[in-house]
Amino acid sequence: MSTSSQQGEPPYRQIAGELRARILAGDLRPGDRVPSVRQIAQRWGVAAATATRVTAVLRDEGLVEARVGSGTVVSAQTGRGARPAGRAPSDQGLSRDQGLSRDQLLRAAIEIADAEGLEAVSMRRLAAQLGVGPMSLYRHVANKDELLVAMADRAFGEIDLPRTGPEGWRARLELTARRQWQLCRTHLWLSRTVSFTRPLLVPNMMAQTEWTLRALDGLGLDPTVRMREALALHGLVVTAALSLADEVEAEQDSGVTLDRWYVERAARAGELLRSGRFPLLASVPEGAPRDLDAQFEYGLARHLDGFAVLVGDR
Repeated sequence: MSTSSQQGEPPYRQIAGELRARILAGDLRPGDRVPSVRQIAQRWGVAAATATRVTAVLRDEGLVEARVGSGTVVSAQTGRGARPAGRAPSDQGLSRDQGLSRDQLLRAAIEIADAEGLEAVSMRRLAAQLGVGPMSLYRHVANKDELLVAMADRAFGEIDLPRTGPEGWRARLELTARRQWQLCRTHLWLSRTVSFTRPLLVPNMMAQTEWTLRALDGLGLDPTVRMREALALHGLVVTAALSLADEVEAEQDSGVTLDRWYVERAARAGELLRSGRFPLLASVPEGAPRDLDAQFEYGLARHLDGFAVLVGDR
């Protein structure tokens, strides 16, 4: 970053230049992982937004690509069609602009978010993915905020709940909670779009809440209590989903699985647990804290046990 050609360039272009040079020199080969957004931010001391732009530049040049389960890697096309540095995708000759549908737009945006997270979703990146001019996207969404809302609405539309559901309020609440949990496992980014104070006013998400409220019919609960139960149940799902999303992101950024993380800290953990200061912690079976599915099921069961007391009192 000290050459005269780099002086005066914004930080994200300087960092992109360093990584570009390593890729073109063969230090990073096709399929090799490149630093993640978090790693770039930490290594070069820049903001996450700046680090995101670094990855976007390399992606626009065709040097890197997203790979599910691996994060961002050097593109297999490197050296066979990568665009020269500084050139962005052209808006000319993009015959698909007029034929782009809103559904195609949302599917592509969700694919990016599923593979790389919400930070990777931008109007410019989406246009490049679809092979259209960026301005064509604005015929379907006004801005990125509207895009994220539409993505969340489309994702919640994947949940197919029966009209009435199983017998009994508890079985119905278990059904909707588990299906939301599976949805959040499929789309790890989804939990980050949810707000309980400023809810997304979108049909598919509202339909989920409506179904939950209907599951509580006949219990003698007033509308406020029913709504609070719907939010509490959804909050339980979102909390577990955020933990899962954080873990997957940490594994992709560091390359260290959760099991390996525990192995690397086994000696220190054993030293603390054998000290006698934490006898109850020492009695916990190994691996129990890592099973997020089991933790979700435990939280769901205990929550519904408590709600059953409220229903019984009524």
